[in-house]
Amino acid sequence: MKAKKERVLHLQLSSISNKYLEVDKRTVLVIEDNLEMRENISEILDLSNFNVISSENGKLGVTAAKENLPDIILCDVMMPELDGFGTLFMLSKDPSTAGIPFIFLTAKTEMADMRKGMNLGADDYLTKPFEEMDLLNAIEIRLKKSDAIKAEYARNTEGVEGFINH
Repeated sequence: MKAKKERVLHLQLSSISNKYLEVDKRTVLVIEDNLEMRENISEILDLSNFNVISSENGKLGVTAAKENLPDIILCDVMMPELDGFGTLFMLSKDPSTAGIPFIFLTAKTEMADMRKGMNLGADDYLTKPFEEMDLLNAIEIRLKKSDAIKAEYARNTEGVEGFINH
């Protein structure tokens, strides 16, 4: 029974990821200090056809983000070395990483913490424990929004360049 349930979940996750990720695999950076949580998230994302990079703390996560320029970042709030707020702050100051969608994953449910994250520029906030589908839906929505912004920017850039060159 367990194998059947896992197979059904795998098929559901595959159909969702294939539906929204037509061309290339998207890369997700998971920054999470809890090994079990990091591995579980990575497995869900891997089964959903994402490339996964993971880091065990914010300091390593900032480095990984700058080196790999992922399509989206999932980040815990409470971590050693550099917490999630510091991680987002550092990434938002670097032009190469400032536009990467950023989702906080946290057990902290206080409104003040959520506001702090949103004020720093977080795109979403998922409270642990979360359902796999909630995670995948949040990622899908943020990636679609990011793609729309990039497409609009490219369209406007082409229009300006065409106007200047003619």
